[in-house]
Amino acid sequence: MNGADLRVAGVVWQIDNATLDPRGHWDRIGATELLIQWTAVDGTAFVQTENLPVAARLPDWKRIAGEPWARDVILGLAGRFDERAARGDIVNLAAASIQLAKLPTPLNVVGWYFPVEIDPTWAEAESLAPLLATLPRPLWISVYDSANVGPQALVDGLMKWLPQDVGVFFQDGVGVHAREAHIARHYADVMSARLGKHRVRIIAEAFRPEVGGGFRSATPEELKPQVRTYAGYQVYLFDGPHYVTDALMQHLLPLR
Repeated sequence: MNGADLRVAGVVWQIDNATLDPRGHWDRIGATELLIQWTAVDGTAFVQTENLPVAARLPDWKRIAGEPWARDVILGLAGRFDERAARGDIVNLAAASIQLAKLPTPLNVVGWYFPVEIDPTWAEAESLAPLLATLPRPLWISVYDSANVGPQALVDGLMKWLPQDVGVFFQDGVGVHAREAHIARHYADVMSARLGKHRVRIIAEAFRPEVGGGFRSATPEELKPQVRTYAGYQVYLFDGPHYVTDALMQHLLPLR
């Protein structure tokens, strides 16, 4: 299968203590932008700051800033690993995020991401609106549909409260078998029609459930058609350091 039309805008990196040194060749399939999930999680910062405890080891931000796949960075702010805990702590997370956004880094930051994910089961999501107003722009959030309410209901909910200058990363749900890629594309199309295409980007889940529990990298046969289905959108692989290995990359490159 020729991979010539398999292009992505970027990769996501969900920092944890085991994944502090991201390395790959994601730029070879087009990635020039890095979406960093967060710079502080569960009260521990992965950048130098006096406002939070700092992790024992930090990423080499200077080296990362020089990578071709991190030419531009959307910098994630303060979050939590547990979704319920994050939703219950949005006031403190927003306050920490304001401070994190002020910190100097060698990265070319082109936007910020508030890592409290939104889906239709979160009835209090609209309480985010005044908190998002305190964060810098350009600002992004992520949205998914765990309840399968459909794209119209999903975007109807967002339209009620989401500030008009905040963009959306739509998580496609393909990696967890919530839906097929063509259905995820339909979600993106509906969201774009209502929010504006400039405000909608797609996160393609580059993993699949592992037999016995956990997740594995998607195979080339799984990932290629998934990404191609989103042609015309800015697509980000979730996530590069954990799932899109160099061995997988070799099968995603165009045939020579």
